[in-house]
Amino acid sequence: MSADTPVSDSAVPQITRGHRLQFEPAQGCHVLLYPEGMITLNDSAAEILQRCDGQRSVQAICTDLSAAFDGAEVTADVHDFLKLAASHGWVILA
Repeated sequence: MSADTPVSDSAVPQITRGHRLQFEPAQGCHVLLYPEGMITLNDSAAEILQRCDGQRSVQAICTDLSAAFDGAEVTADVHDFLKLAASHGWVILA
């Protein structure tokens, strides 16, 4: 995915094979593990990735996050993060 390609609301994101999301007590945060290392995630990134289950669309993830955070407008942030995550190979957008 190029930096100019928009994320579709109908895309269904899934964490790529070889990557695993988990809470790391020693770090006090969620991390994304992969064979070559580990990515420390902020709370927003972790909330988004927890919903990238290969079942929910981007729109469904945005709706769920908005409801979880008192109606906050999250769409632009979710799209931006998923574009970044896809460009790094952390997620696929089917």
